[in-house]
Amino acid sequence: MSYVLPELPYGYKDLAPYISEEQLTLHHQKHHAAYVKNTNEIVEKLEKARKEGTESDMKSALKSLSFNMGGHILHSLFWTNMTPKGNGAPKGKLAEAIKNDFGSFEQFKKEFTQTAASVEGSGWAALVYDAQSKNLLLMQLEKHNVNVYPEARILLVLDVWEHAYYLDYKNARAKFIDAFWNIVDWDEVSKRFK
Repeated sequence: MSYVLPELPYGYKDLAPYISEEQLTLHHQKHHAAYVKNTNEIVEKLEKARKEGTESDMKSALKSLSFNMGGHILHSLFWTNMTPKGNGAPKGKLAEAIKNDFGSFEQFKKEFTQTAASVEGSGWAALVYDAQSKNLLLMQLEKHNVNVYPEARILLVLDVWEHAYYLDYKNARAKFIDAFWNIVDWDEVSKRFK
């Protein structure tokens, strides 16, 4: 079993001016690539220990695997929920669900922005569909793997680790979040919702 760094669905220059070529290249080729590399190394280490019948520090290995695999999966979703063109606002059934669960698209945007801005330290903001309640919810993920709603399907995710924006926005996370709205791919988010 091997995990691979996905190619971006656009060029490194294509999200400018909202995300610069330098920022996007570093984020994808260094940070995301490291999570993929680490995930593969941990899986290989666990498989080797299993084959050899040797002891492994399962708690440490599985915690590290969760962190790195979470980073890989969330980044893979993040890249594909952005597009150079942006497409304004959701349409169809997703737009209806947002209106039903948040009152309006404007209210959803306000709450999602607050969710992203208030992540403590490193983490993510996510719009999720909860299978049990059949509602859209907002979720903050600390790091890549803490505070996950177990049956929630991630529809839209925003990386608010400093490595996602520091070159372009320094410590102005709020400016990065505002810029993000210009490149959200609502068609992709709608596909995930369906």
